[in-house]
Amino acid sequence: MDLTNHEGPTNPTPDDDGSSTLLDLSSCQLRDLDSVDLPPTLTELDLTANRLSKLDPRIAHLSNLKKLSFRQNLFDDAGVEPLSTWHDIADLEELVFRDNQLKKVPDVSIFKRLLVFDISFNEIQTLQGLSKVSNTLKELYVSKNEVPKIEEIEHFQDLQILELGSNKLRVMENLQNFSNLQELWLGRNRIKTVDLCGLKGIKKISLQSNRLTSMTGFEECVALEELYLSHNGISKMEGLSRLTNLRVLDVSSNKLTEISDIEKLTKYENLPWYFRVLKFYLSPIQLLSLCRSFLAD
Repeated sequence: MDLTNHEGPTNPTPDDDGSSTLLDLSSCQLRDLDSVDLPPTLTELDLTANRLSKLDPRIAHLSNLKKLSFRQNLFDDAGVEPLSTWHDIADLEELVFRDNQLKKVPDVSIFKRLLVFDISFNEIQTLQGLSKVSNTLKELYVSKNEVPKIEEIEHFQDLQILELGSNKLRVMENLQNFSNLQELWLGRNRIKTVDLCGLKGIKKISLQSNRLTSMTGFEECVALEELYLSHNGISKMEGLSRLTNLRVLDVSSNKLTEISDIEKLTKYENLPWYFRVLKFYLSPIQLLSLCRSFLAD
């Protein structure tokens, strides 16, 4: 049931079997849930884009709940503290606090089956506290915060997506245990050197808007399909010969003066018109975005 953009809260409409499993109260401008009925059968509760700052204690007793979103509200650290005692919803699988006012990682250790945890767009200054998060996690989103260091994540061995873009990271570290990682998003940081700790199975990497001057460091990522390196200081395109699965390469807005080591790439499909002269050498990549790079004669 979707109540998005309604002027006020509305009680959920029962499904065909008389129970309600999804309640979407997005964009209702709610300051509290006092006027909202919360059926005990709910499995998903979406409270995106409201004005909530305190947790309604009734949510703690929705024992069937699997997905809970408080995205774009007004929660601070004190406002989310009750989470640590919500035993009745310990089987929660997805928790979203994206775009709030958090300054530290909430204590969500009680959720032993958590798969998705999103605390992006807050004011978090350290990843300390993540060590308490369940090792079942598959997706972690901490973009647009103030994080200076990758830490307390080594136990997430089932992690598939890691998003740490728009932070204050200078070093790629503590990634060595992520043999199942599929996507790594580290754009808009201060990283100078690539260190992927042997992530041979990774398929998507973004290091856009960092301080890279070299493309070396991706050689072992033989499963890589998409690589985003725009807005760095890279002068030479190199180290791609082993990336035979690569189909998207974005190196726009760099300082390229040399292209080499790409003859073995075989999945090229489209190339900007002013680089067609290179097509016989770039025949592997579906998208090669060189459109804003400078190529010297």
